[in-house]
Amino acid sequence: EDSAHPVQQKPAYERKTSGRLLGPNNPATAFNYDEVQECSPFQEYKVSNFEQRLMSEIEFRLERTPVEESDDEIQHDEIPTGKCIAPIFDKKLKNFRVMEGVPVTFTCKVVGIPIPKVYWFKDGKQILKKTDHYKKIREGDGTCALHIEATNNDDDGNYTVMAANPQGRISCSGHLIVQTGPVRSRLAPMIHSQRVRSRVQEVEDGEPIQERFFRPHFLQAPGDMLAHEGRLCRLDCKVSGLPNPELMWLLNGKPILPDIYHRMLVRENGIHSLLIDPLKQSDAGTYTCIATNKAGQNSFSLELSVVEKEVKKAPMFLEKLQNIGIAEGAPVRLECRIVGMPPPNIYWKKDNDTISPSKERFSMHQDSTGYVCLLIQPSRKEDAGWYTVSAKNQAGIISCTARLDIYGCLV
Repeated sequence: EDSAHPVQQKPAYERKTSGRLLGPNNPATAFNYDEVQECSPFQEYKVSNFEQRLMSEIEFRLERTPVEESDDEIQHDEIPTGKCIAPIFDKKLKNFRVMEGVPVTFTCKVVGIPIPKVYWFKDGKQILKKTDHYKKIREGDGTCALHIEATNNDDDGNYTVMAANPQGRISCSGHLIVQTGPVRSRLAPMIHSQRVRSRVQEVEDGEPIQERFFRPHFLQAPGDMLAHEGRLCRLDCKVSGLPNPELMWLLNGKPILPDIYHRMLVRENGIHSLLIDPLKQSDAGTYTCIATNKAGQNSFSLELSVVEKEVKKAPMFLEKLQNIGIAEGAPVRLECRIVGMPPPNIYWKKDNDTISPSKERFSMHQDSTGYVCLLIQPSRKEDAGWYTVSAKNQAGIISCTARLDIYGCLV
């Protein structure tokens, strides 16, 4: 009867059974139990819509942010604008699932005029020039490759290649899953294995599908910060993962609990924020944000330095101007001493008319001790009058006035 009505096998990519290896460094994987008795140590696979959205978001960000100089030794010579062509991918990166220790090579082919420079990234972070773990390959036909000789759990993640020339930037990504042990082909042993954690759901056709978990990944994280005491300080980050990660903030290794000075917010666009208001000297230190879900955890750290709040004091006279009388032609010094925080600005007037610092025969002096002086040299009869000195800062303003009399020269 079975031979009379053969059952058509579904293509491998349509089979719904999946599973996940436990451990913080093992993102969820999907594999087919009835393909072979033992999974190949190296396979291509099709990523989920979630993974594709994650890679697209990384590509979008990278194409709009500065990068460190490429090490592929490509130089962009001046080419007439009409002959330039923006980079184009003839072949894009693929997605791979490999056993730990197996080599893997991400390969693409890109063309453009002038020849594009190529940059490689893992999880949005640029793979820099000097590294023994990654080998970058570039051939004359536009083929570019990133080779990992012996994969390990840390290699698990999203890999992006970006090509750039003066006409524009373009990028594509591939996902790598590194499995730490042999994957068995039978469904029943996998369900009972302690190494698998998943939840069975029903789909429309009645076939069971197991939920996939993704370790948290920070799409946006702040760097070291300098903030002012007494003001609002905001630390923003954005994280992805399935299920949605829970976030915990620590200061110098100790959890930060919500109170009237510390608040944790989540905006509709997925931005998580730690708000500190007002900022105090005790808030300085090492901040760590830990994102955790069923698939594992991820974290970042930063140093927050707090600039001491400036104490503001209104200007105050330690010594005021004194009335003075002097013979014509002799130098005149109108002196006082003023303090304040921040140090005040000084202004001089004669009979309510502002004295310009560039006025002939007049010069203004002050030092860090608060000494203030208006020097008139030589003096003339028309210099006689009422002189006012004013001191002003953010906390207030003060002034005082004195009389200057000029006597005629004695014969």
